[in-house]
Amino acid sequence: MGKQIKAMVFIFICTSIAWLILGSVTNVRTYDQNAKLKTAVSQLWGSQQRQQAPAVYYQTETREWIETTQGKKTVRKVQTVIHNNYTNINSTDIKADLKLEYRKKGLLWYSTYNIKFDGIYTIENNTDMQRDFFFDYEFPNKDGIYDDFSYIINGEEEKDLIPIAGKLIKRINLKPGETKTIAIHYKSQGMDEWWYIFGYDVSQIKNFNLVLTTNFDNIDFPDESISPIKKIKTDNGWKLIWNYSNLISGIQIGVTLPKKLNPGPFASRVSYFAPVSLFLFLFLMFIITTVKKVNIHPMNYFFISAAFFSFHLLMSYLADHMAIQLVFVVCSAVSIFLVISYMRLVVGTRFALIEIGIAQFVYLVMFSFAFFLEGYTGLSITICCILTLYVVMQFTGKIDWSKEFINKIE
Repeated sequence: MGKQIKAMVFIFICTSIAWLILGSVTNVRTYDQNAKLKTAVSQLWGSQQRQQAPAVYYQTETREWIETTQGKKTVRKVQTVIHNNYTNINSTDIKADLKLEYRKKGLLWYSTYNIKFDGIYTIENNTDMQRDFFFDYEFPNKDGIYDDFSYIINGEEEKDLIPIAGKLIKRINLKPGETKTIAIHYKSQGMDEWWYIFGYDVSQIKNFNLVLTTNFDNIDFPDESISPIKKIKTDNGWKLIWNYSNLISGIQIGVTLPKKLNPGPFASRVSYFAPVSLFLFLFLMFIITTVKKVNIHPMNYFFISAAFFSFHLLMSYLADHMAIQLVFVVCSAVSIFLVISYMRLVVGTRFALIEIGIAQFVYLVMFSFAFFLEGYTGLSITICCILTLYVVMQFTGKIDWSKEFINKIE
């Protein structure tokens, strides 16, 4: 028995090293290409969008003394200095429709989306004289695509739009107490997150209303973002509402798009934890064969371990071409077929189907399936280990192991 155990340990160690190499190779294939693939997706579809709230200001001029150095002389001269006097937007009413559309590159899925944006801003001249106010609108992404874009001031659409450095700056003349509305509409695309930025410092936001609709259920909000005031469930997603009458905040509004199960990281995790599943399988097979007096040679365990490894090897490279759920089914069927078709020749059809087949299904297929249960994987594996220990303890409680080892040695 001692030689058999040593051989099984050697087979287990060699297979574990192979799994470690496979998991590392899959990780390299996944993450070494991630930056390049993500750049490619963002170029084709668009990157994270951060819609900045427009800046509103009027300009005033002052005459100031300016000192300059010319050689050894200090020259003082009067110069006109222009100051931007910022004022708050009087009211903001935004409707945004966020539609999730996944894109796959290599071994990774990316959370891309379509965004339809409609914003209506009201500005007011709260000074005592007629002035030109500047409405400074910044696009959410300088490299983005904005279809069906419109810029309407008090019902009149602006035709000659000339963005400069990713911005549109419009001069709007207002009499004292006069208000005007600016409506902005566009359709665009982005990835991973969508933000609405009040300002990059603590800002005062008056009469603000944002209604964001989604076509996905699993909503989440990034760190340093404000949760909605109200969430309303719709047929295919959520209606999220942010409404403030007079808010002072340095925190922004943001939504994180749900992530799809990525084949590459999934295959890597399953490979890294595969030695645990093989250990449980070999441990259970050792107990069963000892109790039932079934002789399985270490070479047979070598081929079984190779069939276990084939499950993960096939998964790592098939995941490039098929949905991971379908890949999982195919790899499970291939590995189980290899083991049962081989072991029926070694120990007979009944033992191969029942003892070995069921054990492989539990410790390879169901063990690996636990990685689909995000957030419950560790708990599932722990329960599996405890149940295995309980079954083995109950099954072998009356066995005299000293005699078993003596008999094996003899």
